[in-house]
Amino acid sequence: MIMIVAPVLAGGFGLLIGSFLNVVIFRVPAGRSIVSPPSACGGCGAGIRPFDNIPVLSWLLLGGRCRDCKVGISWRYPLVELLTGIVFAAVVLRFAPWNALEGTASEIIGALAVTLAFVMLAAVGVALAWIDIDTHRLPDVIVLPAYPVLAVLLIIAAAATGDWWALLRAGLGGAILLVAYFAMAFAYPKGMGLGDVKLAGLLGIALGWLGWGELAVGAFSPFLLGGLFAVALVVFKGAGRGSGIPFGPWMLGGTALAVLAGEPIWRGYLRLVGLE
Repeated sequence: MIMIVAPVLAGGFGLLIGSFLNVVIFRVPAGRSIVSPPSACGGCGAGIRPFDNIPVLSWLLLGGRCRDCKVGISWRYPLVELLTGIVFAAVVLRFAPWNALEGTASEIIGALAVTLAFVMLAAVGVALAWIDIDTHRLPDVIVLPAYPVLAVLLIIAAAATGDWWALLRAGLGGAILLVAYFAMAFAYPKGMGLGDVKLAGLLGIALGWLGWGELAVGAFSPFLLGGLFAVALVVFKGAGRGSGIPFGPWMLGGTALAVLAGEPIWRGYLRLVGLE
């Protein structure tokens, strides 16, 4: 029963967080406060009523329009909310301590700390992906604070379970991706920014905690996914070499793939090349 209830609750919580992330996505790149003023219609300036601020549902009931001036409300708002709910539910399904519930208190604490770490990373990832699509920027004000939060949660998990090797591997993973992306940014600054470098270190820590296979998949899949998308743009949209394609969303998408299925993908690759 708990395996059904927990992801559903996590998804509902994700919808609420997604509503807040819409504010972050809109205001942070503009240098505005995410606390005040309260949300309002961009057309008439009318404040959003509490009953019109229910994630996804309010947008559907209003027909995607402001209650007062009838100006259209972007479909991106419910999409961000829905996406956040889905990824929160997926993280809980992946990391929630189902087995640890029958274990010791330390095992439960460790599993919960890891779950919270990846829930935090999911929320940060949704916000950064949309901001990068809009502005081709990955703001330090979001990326850098995520480092200590992730580190503290993983330290708690390592201390609770005694798995210090996982913590060391996380540090190595972060360092490996940070150095690799810095080298690429140094070699080709037009194609890779320092925002990508800083994000790479954060993602490397999370992937390194999970394992070398997840780190490998998370490191290489963004280039594969981004490359396929670029080819599709050239073929179907006529995009050229000068077309700007933000890389952050592909880094985050590759990380999501590695978190959810990195180990089987890695083992499948090793079997394919005859190394397992």
